[in-house]
Amino acid sequence: MRSNRVIASWIRVALRLLPVVAFAVMLPLLSAQAQQTTPPAPPPPAACGGNVTEKCTPNSGDTAWMLASVALVLMMTVPGLGLFYGGMVRKKNVGDTVMTSFLITCLVTVLWAVCNYSFAFRAGTPFIGGLDRAFLQGILSDISNNTGNPNPLAPTIPETVYMCFQMTFAIITPALIAGSFAERMKFSSMCVFIALWATLVYAPIAHWVWGPDGFLNSTNPNAYVKVLDFAGGTVVHINAGVAGLMTALVLGKRKSTGPAHNMVLTFIGASLLWVGWFGFNAGSAVSAGMQAGMAMTVTQIATAAAGLAWMIVEWALRGKPTVVGICSGAVAGLVAITPASGFVGPVGSLVIGAAAGIICYWGATGLKHAFGYDDALDAFGVHAVGGIVGALLTGVFAIQQYGGTPGLIEGNAGQVLNQAEGILIVLVYDAVVTLIILKVIDLVMGLRVDEEVERDGLDLALHGEIIQ
Repeated sequence: MRSNRVIASWIRVALRLLPVVAFAVMLPLLSAQAQQTTPPAPPPPAACGGNVTEKCTPNSGDTAWMLASVALVLMMTVPGLGLFYGGMVRKKNVGDTVMTSFLITCLVTVLWAVCNYSFAFRAGTPFIGGLDRAFLQGILSDISNNTGNPNPLAPTIPETVYMCFQMTFAIITPALIAGSFAERMKFSSMCVFIALWATLVYAPIAHWVWGPDGFLNSTNPNAYVKVLDFAGGTVVHINAGVAGLMTALVLGKRKSTGPAHNMVLTFIGASLLWVGWFGFNAGSAVSAGMQAGMAMTVTQIATAAAGLAWMIVEWALRGKPTVVGICSGAVAGLVAITPASGFVGPVGSLVIGAAAGIICYWGATGLKHAFGYDDALDAFGVHAVGGIVGALLTGVFAIQQYGGTPGLIEGNAGQVLNQAEGILIVLVYDAVVTLIILKVIDLVMGLRVDEEVERDGLDLALHGEIIQ
């Protein structure tokens, strides 16, 4: 009897353990079968950068910095430049001045999306890009998989971000021209002029200097001459300033002038330009790295040096330092350091800033008075003169370990000649084409407002609005 009970107990234990034993035996077999039937996971997309520019994942840090830079540079035009210029015109023309900046922002944005981005920053010829991004076709990425095909000029960020960043440059450049023709140009004629100039002048010159196969691009091994222009000394400032001089000459002098309407508006506008310029210069590194950090550093130093230099010269020659003066000096420093910001160090930026403050003061006073042209808000005196100073001194103070190219102080005197040749090419093309555009518009629809409109003010006559 006892033996029967023991046997029965063992049987019950065996029955309880049977499922566990069966599971332990079957588990390796099931795992092996699962491994045979489940396909391996695909490898993650490659990171964008270098030669990897198709179906890759953008760098999140670089993208975040460039998104911020887009906003900073857009702020330079609206509201920055609008307020800067609006404070320096007479009260009866403030509305037309700020609306000009706003209109240009809208108009150039549309043109950039339609064709000008493709003309400027896509491969084509050494003189103009192609049309593969007309209406931004093909620029979309696979957002669901966080992959895309970046522009090789900015391989670590989405092409949409790079397109928007360069759009803000295309916006502010023609807006700067308005400083020369302020208070006397027809609004309708201005709209036509800006549209033609942005397409026929800005887009080609941007391609020459920055396009992948541009004949002035320092990174293009087949370039005719290698011009260093990190963020727009030739493309933006010399370009806008020379065009401004042409408009001032064709339009002629204003019938009357007056003091700046509101220096506080000019101060606010200059301050917004200064802050936004960090996106302009440091953003041109198109990455959140060491070059962006140095570009930001030299931008700050040069701007401060130029503001001080302008103030000291004005104080010495006129007996009093002015708000408009020190603000104009700071802008001159920003202009001059723009082409150099990715190539020079702190010492070079100090010299460039001080030189810009002194020489641009002369450009806005002595040079203008000597030749008698009416550059209303000194677009030529500050932007063209400052851009030339900065571009030439880039060739002097460029440091190889900062930007990859040595300048005169490191024994490469030829770079100064390259800079001078690039300046001359841009200046001549810009002047000739701008003059042709202006003359055609003047023949077709006229450029200048009637004398009565100019006397009463553009705000009321052209826009039906006045500043109270």
